[in-house]
Amino acid sequence: MQIRPPFMVSYSITQKCNLNCKHCYSGSVDQPAPDELSTEEAFHLLDDLSGWGIGLLIIDGGEPLCREDLLDVVKYASSKGVRTTIGSNGTLIDEAMVRRMLEAGVMSVAISVDGADAQTHDSFRGVSGVFGQTFKGIEACRNVGLPFQFNMVIRKETLSQLGDMLRLAVDSGADAAEFFDLVAAGRAKQECQDQVLSLDERKRAMEWLAQAQEDCPIIIRVPGCPMYPLLLQQKDIRPKHFPVKMLHRVPYYDRGCAAGMPMGYVMIQSNGDVNPCMLLQVKLGNVREQGIVSVWEDSPVLAKLRQRELLEGECGDCSCRVNCSGCRGRAYEETGDMMAADPGCWLVPELAKGRDRQVGSVG
Repeated sequence: MQIRPPFMVSYSITQKCNLNCKHCYSGSVDQPAPDELSTEEAFHLLDDLSGWGIGLLIIDGGEPLCREDLLDVVKYASSKGVRTTIGSNGTLIDEAMVRRMLEAGVMSVAISVDGADAQTHDSFRGVSGVFGQTFKGIEACRNVGLPFQFNMVIRKETLSQLGDMLRLAVDSGADAAEFFDLVAAGRAKQECQDQVLSLDERKRAMEWLAQAQEDCPIIIRVPGCPMYPLLLQQKDIRPKHFPVKMLHRVPYYDRGCAAGMPMGYVMIQSNGDVNPCMLLQVKLGNVREQGIVSVWEDSPVLAKLRQRELLEGECGDCSCRVNCSGCRGRAYEETGDMMAADPGCWLVPELAKGRDRQVGSVG
């Protein structure tokens, strides 16, 4: 059966990275993995993606700029009509690299900034002095004209810095601010358990971000928290600087968790393993053994994940089951069951008790 492709595919082109981030979802190290897809295998993957009709390819890692053939892969993707962006820590970007990225067809770059100051950022990224290097990369993108966004992780340590981090993104010229709700997957499972937000902290952070969107000149997105768009709707947030319809580009808006969903998201690891999401690290297959389209359409795991009526517990009983559905990655990591209720949702107790109140129960 033909199933609509994901809108977004991420490909972790290498496990090699020059940093040692505490939350790394791919467990990156200072050397490439021995089983990474070769250049030719990456081209074959791109052949499949180009005819599939996806909306966007994100090449990340690891640090993708650590892989020598990165721009060859980007150029090949561009020649096939695949819209390609890069996810980077920014430390290896200078103006010469930006020009090469643009020439290869990179449309934009997402740069990780994990604190409003050097100490907060560097301690989380595992290397001293990288805050300044990251901002040199940001400056290079701005000077040469490569669009960029900030990717930032919300954790206990940065709760008090949300305002400063958002302001830093705006003042630096970013065209979007993406705040990742920390989920203890990958390396974060061992190193960041104490940084995961409590229900009350998550609620307060999301309410603050939703309200901040009214005056913020750039769009705010929150991967890892399908409850956030519910707040945008409940609060009737109307941005002053761009049309309200642009909020529909926020992940999960009216669609719920995107992991493995049609017009949603899927990820491919450096060795070709396919997962529904970087936060839901369940192996679906490997592109060396079967094409990505076959994995997408034939996986029994994805078939189950796409049936919202199979959600369990409070997520299954919730009136927002379809347009939220909770974070399936967090449910899996904390319960071992990808269909379980999202333990990070502050809404479900209220919504399960009074369905007619729906998202009006927030706050």
